[in-house]
Amino acid sequence: MSSHITVRQPCAIPPAQLSIRDVYAALSGLCASLVAIGLARFAYTALIPPLIQAHWFPASQTVALGAANFAGYLAGALLGRPLVSVWSNRTVLRALMLAATVAFFACAWPLSVAWFFAWRFVSGLAGGAIMVLVATSILPHIPAPRRGFVMGTIFLGLGLGIAASGTLVPRLLQFGLRETWLGLGALSLALTAFSWFGWPGQLPQASTSAGAAATTSTAMAPEARRKLRLLYAQYAINAFGLVPAMMLLVDLVARGLGRGSSVGASYWVLYGIGAIAGPLVCGFAGDRLGFGAAYRGALLLQGLATAVLALSGHPLAVGVAAVVLGAFTPGIAPLGLGAIQETLPHDPAAQRAAWSHATSAFALFQALAGYGYAWVFAHSHENYALIFGCGAVALALALAVGLAGERRAAR
Repeated sequence: MSSHITVRQPCAIPPAQLSIRDVYAALSGLCASLVAIGLARFAYTALIPPLIQAHWFPASQTVALGAANFAGYLAGALLGRPLVSVWSNRTVLRALMLAATVAFFACAWPLSVAWFFAWRFVSGLAGGAIMVLVATSILPHIPAPRRGFVMGTIFLGLGLGIAASGTLVPRLLQFGLRETWLGLGALSLALTAFSWFGWPGQLPQASTSAGAAATTSTAMAPEARRKLRLLYAQYAINAFGLVPAMMLLVDLVARGLGRGSSVGASYWVLYGIGAIAGPLVCGFAGDRLGFGAAYRGALLLQGLATAVLALSGHPLAVGVAAVVLGAFTPGIAPLGLGAIQETLPHDPAAQRAAWSHATSAFALFQALAGYGYAWVFAHSHENYALIFGCGAVALALALAVGLAGERRAAR
């Protein structure tokens, strides 16, 4: 009889199904990450050549305007938590999506460099704050066994934005550059309207359980702090590993391997396919394996894929590497957040603070990596192998940091 009970016990867990409200909240999170990060950041990459060709801005200023989004992203990552200390999660998330939407419409008129820079900064700020707030506002309301899946759904918006940069934007450009910005604004407005009533209320907090959580958090503080420092370091170094493919994948194929722009664009489509699948696959892996272990596996796969791009020009090898790196560009977000939740269980406020620090570290190192690689590329006679080799070394270092932390904890 007892064996029957033990066998049936796991079957009693699946009833933690997602309600309609949970699904709506997850889709609202997807819309937010798609508008403020997926489209606001990655669509601009596809718009750089048309902006230059249409003489809206000189080439150097057009690239610098892209950096405005990175600066805004860092500011948003730092401001996310202070904003929700003044207004509710729901109010702030709605306002951020509206701000990103207005920025699309404003960019349809290049009144001046300062005007364009300001609105690109606003879109980046909205993206950074949404990255910090969106998952931590939704996940505490989701049954624990389904949080990995919901995290993957939320961050799927990043992958869809990468895919849209290679599919939707070229189609909109057939109608004109201004019409492309307006089209992106209209799509963002529709997604904002869809998500308007999907945001959960404030986090449920019972005073007794909050007090108990605070006591536990205090007791575990030294160990948790050590784990979080390692995770921040891993997540920041991970940015150095991802940036080479984000910057140079298409150029590597088109010019570095001499296969032309159209073939290079097809590899960006593969990168986008990986980006669509990545968040859901990573969320599922985190649920099954544990987010810490899944993140270490992700670092290993990223390092191998980046090393392939440094060492091989074989079409199949480059294609597989593009899919793998595309998957982890958005996929590391649910893995990083899940690892934080494992470190700080039952403490949503501490999870949000830690995720804000991790996002800020990633944003800062991503910007530094972008400018650093650009300088090295220009001063190494466009040595693609060197850039991708540096990325592979960075990912190996991030993995080593994680493994060293695990060994220390096991002692």
